Amino acid sequence: MKTCPAILFVLALAAGTGTGAVTPVRDPVIAPPAAAEAEAPARNPAAPRTEGPRCRGEAATPGRLALQLGKSTLMRLPEPVVQRSVGNPAVLQAMLVAPETLYLVGVDVGSTNMIVQGKSGNCSVIEVTVAMDAGGLQGTLAAVLPEEKGIAVTAAADSLVLSGTVSDGPTLAQVLELAQAYVRRPARGLVKADEGGAAAAPGGNARIVNLLAVGAPQQVMLEVKIAEVSKTLLDKLEAGTAVRLKGGEWTASLLSNFLSGTLKGGIELFKSANNALRVDGERNHGLVRVLAEPTVMAISGQEGSFLAGGKIFVPVAQDNNKVTLEEKEFGVGLRFTPTVLAGGRINLKVAPEVSELSRNGVGLSASGIVGNAILPLITTRRATTTVQLFDGQSFAIGGLIRNNQVTNIDALPGLGEVPVLGTLFRSTDFQHDRSELLFVVTAHLVKPLPPGQALPTDALQPAGRAEMFIGGRLEAEGPAAAPAPAAAQSSPFQLK
Repeated sequence: MKTCPAILFVLALAAGTGTGAVTPVRDPVIAPPAAAEAEAPARNPAAPRTEGPRCRGEAATPGRLALQLGKSTLMRLPEPVVQRSVGNPAVLQAMLVAPETLYLVGVDVGSTNMIVQGKSGNCSVIEVTVAMDAGGLQGTLAAVLPEEKGIAVTAAADSLVLSGTVSDGPTLAQVLELAQAYVRRPARGLVKADEGGAAAAPGGNARIVNLLAVGAPQQVMLEVKIAEVSKTLLDKLEAGTAVRLKGGEWTASLLSNFLSGTLKGGIELFKSANNALRVDGERNHGLVRVLAEPTVMAISGQEGSFLAGGKIFVPVAQDNNKVTLEEKEFGVGLRFTPTVLAGGRINLKVAPEVSELSRNGVGLSASGIVGNAILPLITTRRATTTVQLFDGQSFAIGGLIRNNQVTNIDALPGLGEVPVLGTLFRSTDFQHDRSELLFVVTAHLVKPLPPGQALPTDALQPAGRAEMFIGGRLEAEGPAAAPAPAAAQSSPFQLK
């Protein structure tokens, strides 16, 4: 018996539309109906026309699905799938692996939607978002920094978003460095070959969005005590002798003059202008005590500085016979850079300095200058160190001792070396300088106080004329002000 080809085609079509049958479209994504109708006659005029989902019933509320770039998942549906359609195949691919199961894979970063029609004719709309994988960075942070529990990593398109809190600034830098390792190479989409042999365009350059906050107080107050004791010993002894002897036609004279005329004491024996003896002497002892207690504030990672002194201008030669003035600072100075670490530790790079103008300048003589010019000379003692300490702890920098001894002797050759009597024919200058410097540094973590704190000058009232001229008072008597809290009296910041 012969079978009509038309009957075979009808039987095959009926078998294809049975229960649980797979959609006849081979491509993982169904093209829009208009495009399919335009291409079908060109490929095969006898092929059946492909149509999109024809939904029945009420529209369901769209569902949401989040995928990571390059990862896939299986979606199980309550009934067999008849049709499916993806809005942007360059972002999402959907393949039917079982009558009720769809295989979904994120191809590129972006968002799209998918319409799935079941056997009953009802359609489901699913909003799909494909972003970077944030789970890898979250797991690395949990393994490397287990004590940091407040860090959350989420994905936003081709970016990683870091939110939450960290304990200190260095930990924040470590978290950003780890995140940079995950976005060092740009995120690229999966290569998808279609019928024309084209490939999906790669994703853009990934970046990091830092929304992390530092939980530890980041303001550091530094209390520095600078103590210096300087002792100076100066002894000077000068002599001038004039002796003239006359015998017959010959006259013998002995002259030696080592007098500078600057000494404040002396002994003189005088007979005449040609016979005189003068001895000048001076002793000068000095004691200098310097104590400075600067208090400086700085944010973690930023440099703070302090200077109690002054500036001088030093001429500096330039090209074309020009001279400019350059500023030079002197006095008690401090530079420090604090970094707050975990556990209340403070990494401190501190550089205290004490400088002063020396009594001895630098002589300068040049053409166009009448006489000699003396340029100032600055003596500087500086220390630079890096330490770690806890809140409220102190460290000291000592041993900065300076011991200078200078002795000058001007004498008449021969006679100046004679014992005892040689003193009349020489000048002796002895100077001994000794100083010792000590730095004591204390670091505190602080936070600002609310306004309205009492000041030391609030209770100061000037005296009236009667109290000043009759009573000899400089301040008026008034009610005693209430004492301020200890923390407010020492500093306008509250210790943490």
